[in-house]
Amino acid sequence: MRRIRAAAIGAVTLSLALAASACGGGSSTDGGGSNDSPKTLTYWASNQGASITVDKKVLKPELDKFEKQTGIRVKLEVIPWSELLNRILTATTSGQGPDVLNIGNTWSASLQASGALLPWDTKNFGSIGGKDRFVDSALGSTGAQGEDPAAVPLYSMAYALYYNKKMFADAGISKPPATWDELVADGKKLSKDGKWGLGAEGANLSENIHQVFVFAKQHGADFFTADGKPDFTSEGAVTAIKQYVDLMAKDKIIAPGNAEYAQNQSLSDFAKGKTAMVLWQTASATLASLGMKDDEWGVAPAPVRSGTPGSGTSVNSMVAGINLAVFKNTDNHDGALKFVKFMTSDAEQKILNKAYGSIPPVKAAQSDPAFNTKATAALRDTLAKSAAALPQVADESQFETSVGTAVKELLADAAGGRPVTTESVKAKLEKAQQQMPAK
Repeated sequence: MRRIRAAAIGAVTLSLALAASACGGGSSTDGGGSNDSPKTLTYWASNQGASITVDKKVLKPELDKFEKQTGIRVKLEVIPWSELLNRILTATTSGQGPDVLNIGNTWSASLQASGALLPWDTKNFGSIGGKDRFVDSALGSTGAQGEDPAAVPLYSMAYALYYNKKMFADAGISKPPATWDELVADGKKLSKDGKWGLGAEGANLSENIHQVFVFAKQHGADFFTADGKPDFTSEGAVTAIKQYVDLMAKDKIIAPGNAEYAQNQSLSDFAKGKTAMVLWQTASATLASLGMKDDEWGVAPAPVRSGTPGSGTSVNSMVAGINLAVFKNTDNHDGALKFVKFMTSDAEQKILNKAYGSIPPVKAAQSDPAFNTKATAALRDTLAKSAAALPQVADESQFETSVGTAVKELLADAAGGRPVTTESVKAKLEKAQQQMPAK
């Protein structure tokens, strides 16, 4: 999921959405919904660029191209990340939503459980060229295992370590850190004279989840059991969250003020030379929009505990990205499928992912040289070798809210000089687990 603009995800449960699939009207089709309005589509796009205005400039020419090809006019609305999940949940409960929408890929299983989204069975995938056009890592974040996907991959992303070349050179650091011990050591050299080693978005719940998920995987832990039950207080999970918060609390390489960041401020600080490193998804386009030149920054795989990134405990990113979903009660079922086919075509995948600095989840589009630059090669390699999907369980969105909030509160404690201990971390996680729906 694209997390850089997700200021917070509201503590909204999905239980009210379970009957949403019955909403809507019109003559039915084999795939659900109707074709009562065949000449128009409503599309909710997530905010991927530096601003909503940038997104409209990217998308409008492509939507005009689709209209010219099909005669179907697309009504576009770009929705900020701070509003997107709640807007979607309201649409699932009311039945009054768009025909096609972007969803963060980590929400796929939660929204799938609502019954509001069109399942992508063999027939529907066949209408867009087949499931085998997409890379496996992206398909792994499209819904619960064993069920037809709830969405189709649109943009793929991964975390990487971005670093300021001049700040590294001035501190006598010759290469980016590959392990967390190296990152902390480098961060301490860089944290001086009002500048800091590492940036973070401590008040951004989704960002918190993405970071601690990776730490937990590196400690051999998951936040859910194999049968989908919350497991927030395992030794590995507690250790992982303490390690992340200690980057501010003990190691002091993250500025205390970052505990309040939720709107890209850490990336802005990085672009301004106030922070030497940042862990980010597909940052190149945003850095350019913030005035940072390409030769001023480098990119490397996100650190691991030891060795090199790979599978198992050497996971160094969650599988980030945006999926394209269709509301089951659309009144332009056939047009919606045509639109998904258009947006996931080889040509459009190259255009859109180039614009956003992301990686195409469509195999054929990845061969374009644009996705083998310094900005994208590390991301592509991470997605292929060392990224893992967040738990594809129905309670995933509540998990982001409850555990994300726990990490936010722990970072606030660190910023305020209050002790962060193993016991205090476990207590926060116990509270978070109690907030999850009863099984």
